[in-house]
Amino acid sequence: MFEAAGTRVAEAPAHLTEPLRVRARDGKRRTRERPGAGRRIPPALAVDVLGAALPAGALGAAGGGPGPLPAAAVVGAAWPLIAAVRGRYAAGRAGEGAAVLPVLRDWLAMLGLLAAVCVAMRLEVSAGAWLPALLPCLVLTAAHRRLAYRRTLALRRRAWGLRRVLVVGERGAADGLTARMGARTDDEYVVVGDCAPGNAGDAGGTVDTATVLERAAELDADTVFVVPGRWTTAEGLRRLAWALYDDGRSLAVVPGLVDVSRHRLRLARAAGMTVLHVEPPPRRGLPVLLKRITDWVGALLLTAVLSPVLLGVAAAVRLSSPGPVIYRQVRVGQGRRPFPMWKFRTMVEAADRMRPALEAANEHDGAMFKIREDPRVTRLGRLLRRYSLDELPQLFNVLAGHMSLVGPRPPLPEEVERYDDTELRRLSVRPGITGLWQIGGRSDLSWDETVALDLRYVDNWSCAMDAGVLARTFRAVVSARGAY
Repeated sequence: MFEAAGTRVAEAPAHLTEPLRVRARDGKRRTRERPGAGRRIPPALAVDVLGAALPAGALGAAGGGPGPLPAAAVVGAAWPLIAAVRGRYAAGRAGEGAAVLPVLRDWLAMLGLLAAVCVAMRLEVSAGAWLPALLPCLVLTAAHRRLAYRRTLALRRRAWGLRRVLVVGERGAADGLTARMGARTDDEYVVVGDCAPGNAGDAGGTVDTATVLERAAELDADTVFVVPGRWTTAEGLRRLAWALYDDGRSLAVVPGLVDVSRHRLRLARAAGMTVLHVEPPPRRGLPVLLKRITDWVGALLLTAVLSPVLLGVAAAVRLSSPGPVIYRQVRVGQGRRPFPMWKFRTMVEAADRMRPALEAANEHDGAMFKIREDPRVTRLGRLLRRYSLDELPQLFNVLAGHMSLVGPRPPLPEEVERYDDTELRRLSVRPGITGLWQIGGRSDLSWDETVALDLRYVDNWSCAMDAGVLARTFRAVVSARGAY
């Protein structure tokens, strides 16, 4: 039923293909552990306990509520308890992500738990005194989570803690999965080979588990990825799973979904089968309302805080070259509706009339027009573009409802005329001042990469994603990578 294909690593770095398991003297397999994996107390647990207990104990000793030992014991137990309930100490979870919002949600849950404890024990405590004492555990845990994530990525690039994968599927689908996984070095999986079905219809769709087990043992794979196809049946996958479990290996079924965020997936049961629901991205309702409120409040606050910068840049543009301070350009927004986008002028006054003569010098592929050394850009304009200061007037576009703080890049009408159906999906949401394109490399990205990032945002946006993009925008602006 299966043809054993040659070992494939899909152009992964050579150090990722080295054996990740060693044989013990008794013949049993032993996983190559990451450095420090044998410690009895996980570092994350120690950081959480100390970061919560010590400040609480210090406040208790200073007379803020119960004594130092009760305060340290209650808070020092509540914080890791919340993390344990959320599964943060589970094997393989220590370095899975650097997001701050999950830690913040844990912290808010701990506040609720402590409030319930105080009510149950009839304790009178001062919120003004205790909230500062509970902040260190939030900061330390978030910092440790970020460091653990970076350390995990570094270890994976050195082939520590990886899981060896055998891909089982029809040739085209297996090759696509192998190539996609081989291009990444931040995942915990490395493909070491594949196993392709032969004549899928000859055996009534049954799976030749013996061939898969033999191939997995030959390549020392601890995980089997199955790409469903014509050869797969529910009973066949069930028997393959039994055989792999009995052999000490794990099974994963790859549904073929690309760029679908985890928060959009939901598991359900139907006729004894597992059904994977893919929720649509929000287009109306409370999430959209919350995003609009956040945009308006955020733009208003940023305008107030950055008003000296806005006035200073406006004066500099006015004095540096003839022409208006604000450049008004028609862009296309949500639902293909045009709107006037405002920027500080960075080009000479007749720049738009000069563009047709520069079309042949366009350095960007696809529908976007970009020239690294554009002769129309003024000396001050290059500085403003380098640090994205020319984009600041778009805060008024956000207040007017044309744009969002985070979203896809707003295109020109002539660019939209060349869009296909896939690219038009970028206009399903409001365009943004910043977005995945801005933090991903800006003009250094190809057109296909730009579209892929925008579509990822359109399909998976959430308030948490917006917060993450805004946090990373400052670093992207300071680095000025891809800005011209």
